[in-house]
Amino acid sequence: MAAGLVLAVGGCGGGTDEKADASGRASAEPTPTRPPSKELVKWVGDMCVQTSALKDLRAESAADLKQIRNPDEVGSDAQFFAVSYLSRTPLAVDDVESALTELDPSGVSAADRLRNALLKKVKGVADHLDEVSPIDAVDDAEGVQSLTPPQPDLLALTKKDPQLAAAYQRAEQCAPGWNPDEEAASPTPTGPLPKAADGRNTDACSDGKCEILVTSAVDITANGVSVHVTAGDGSVTFQTPSAIMNLGGQGSEARFGDDLKATVVALNEDGAVVKFTIP
Repeated sequence: MAAGLVLAVGGCGGGTDEKADASGRASAEPTPTRPPSKELVKWVGDMCVQTSALKDLRAESAADLKQIRNPDEVGSDAQFFAVSYLSRTPLAVDDVESALTELDPSGVSAADRLRNALLKKVKGVADHLDEVSPIDAVDDAEGVQSLTPPQPDLLALTKKDPQLAAAYQRAEQCAPGWNPDEEAASPTPTGPLPKAADGRNTDACSDGKCEILVTSAVDITANGVSVHVTAGDGSVTFQTPSAIMNLGGQGSEARFGDDLKATVVALNEDGAVVKFTIP
């Protein structure tokens, strides 16, 4: 009886140790992370695109403002650079604002807070740029240069959320060295330009209605609006005393108040066919 009791106790003790070992091994194994949803991967990718766009915008803005502020380099062209800066930069900021506004909630609270904070900063700068005149452009560095990602940024958040980290790894836009220009850029047409109704005759534009061929730089006056038009390398630039607009796509339009509208009928590396009409 005593021997039997000892054996029984010994057997129970051995069983307890085995269960503890099994439990220890099970708890040491990491819980597998379920794959992120396609929606989250897209959301993270879109955030990486906008973060990259703002980084490029800050760099371009810094270079532009350096030109505006250094009269020894730009001389009498300082005003031109200021007008150019204020015609391009607000559009770029507006593009980022629109993209962030269209982002649906990610489902990750911290990520959504990051998006909301960044959108607030972008909206503030967009409103600021709308009120800046060319004379004030020299003081605008604080506006665009403030467009840095709020902290903690997206990469920092991935270290705290496995789902966000998995989505970040799958989003190609977040990969090191990803170039947004390679994906977004569309090839410039290389075929011959169609015949322009008025050829190179810029005088035909005086009444505000014409279709001309532009292969370098021309000055036109259409419906009382004086416009300097430059075409080449797959884009068309329209410059007036108060604005500069650069168009790079067939069918794109430039408006000059209620007096004139320019439409890019066709373009290639050599020039463009531009149609002027009265809105």
